[in-house]
Amino acid sequence: MALAALTLLALLLALAWLTLPASATSASFVGVNYGRLGDDLPPPQAVPRLITSIGIGRVRIYDADPAVLHAFANTGIELVVGLPDSCLPAMAADPDEALAWARANIQAYLPATKIVAVTVGNEVLTNAHDTGFALARCLVPAMEALHSALATLGLDGVVAVTTAHSLAVLATPSYPPSAAVFRRELLPYICPLIAFHARTGSPFFANAYPYFAYQRDPSQIALEYALLDPSAASITDPGSGLRYANLLHAQVDAVYHAIAAAGGDAGKRVEVWVSETGWPSAGDPDEIGATPENAGRYNSNLIRLVCEKKGTPLVPGTPLRAYIFALFNENQKEGPKSERNYGLFKADGIPAYHLDIKMPPEDDTTSGGGSESGGGDGGYEGEPDGASSSGYFGISSAAQQWRTKASVAAAAAAVAAIFLHLPSLGGFDS
Repeated sequence: MALAALTLLALLLALAWLTLPASATSASFVGVNYGRLGDDLPPPQAVPRLITSIGIGRVRIYDADPAVLHAFANTGIELVVGLPDSCLPAMAADPDEALAWARANIQAYLPATKIVAVTVGNEVLTNAHDTGFALARCLVPAMEALHSALATLGLDGVVAVTTAHSLAVLATPSYPPSAAVFRRELLPYICPLIAFHARTGSPFFANAYPYFAYQRDPSQIALEYALLDPSAASITDPGSGLRYANLLHAQVDAVYHAIAAAGGDAGKRVEVWVSETGWPSAGDPDEIGATPENAGRYNSNLIRLVCEKKGTPLVPGTPLRAYIFALFNENQKEGPKSERNYGLFKADGIPAYHLDIKMPPEDDTTSGGGSESGGGDGGYEGEPDGASSSGYFGISSAAQQWRTKASVAAAAAAVAAIFLHLPSLGGFDS
């Protein structure tokens, strides 16, 4: 009996150690979107360790699922949560709805879960089903209501309120960036939105995909320019005289120019963050460029750009911040094949392609995006699994260590459950 007790204790201690998230490198401006439109994805409790194993300290999700919020508790990972489009009308109409939502989905999880921002809807202004702009009219009022609710709870300086936009809000493409303006029919909704961002210090989120521009017109856009390769030939903006070495910088500066044109002085105080960007590793036959090699090149170059902590040609003093889309391939996403193949990882935790990541080894103590953006400094120390003292580590080795530990943890949990005569706790199916 004593032997069984000692065995059980050893198993429980091993389980506790194995399921703790790994410490990440210093927080960088690199984040990742954790979408969950798949029926074969690992459980939320297994995800934080995978994320920290590749040195990423910031994550965006598209809802406020309690299982996910609990999974990220005490990990130090900064979390951007989402308010679904369907909630906007009620929140815009009744401030009490916003207060109730903030209490249940934000306050209840702080400070253990490091929630730093809420995106109110996703690509609301270009929603194809919002033909009469009914939802668009609710956007800023819902954001104002949520910000007021957070202020009532004393959290407005901790949690930013924003929303994410498709580049389809622009009336012109990203070239030349200096000519970019917002679509005229959207100005009644965008002008007050810019004023909100300027007043609260929250960032303007833009979903920017050089892949889409390249896929639409590969004869006019060089692949290296779209993939952010350092070897790409630069393009000069005839309006500003600025030289662009890659398409993502051009897209971001196009948004800055549009904000300046619509927002005047208020627009000068608004910072643009890339809330989604990525490259698919597979696609349909007509989806040119969707290959594992190109996905690896794009995201490696993206991480390099972000970790340089430099800005774009238009705002060189404002470091670029970006969230990679996405963490996993999601097999339940609709649309062309590429939509289901944006993940850094397949659903079983195997890397979708080769990717070498370099994160800065020093601590990043730069706070984010204005007085009320709540970006924080991350403050992570140490190195993730698979890291080297140089700051380089491979996504493949990190993922393999994560999968091994997840499998051992699941086995330990199963054995412990047998000793305790409890149902199996389950685990990540490796």
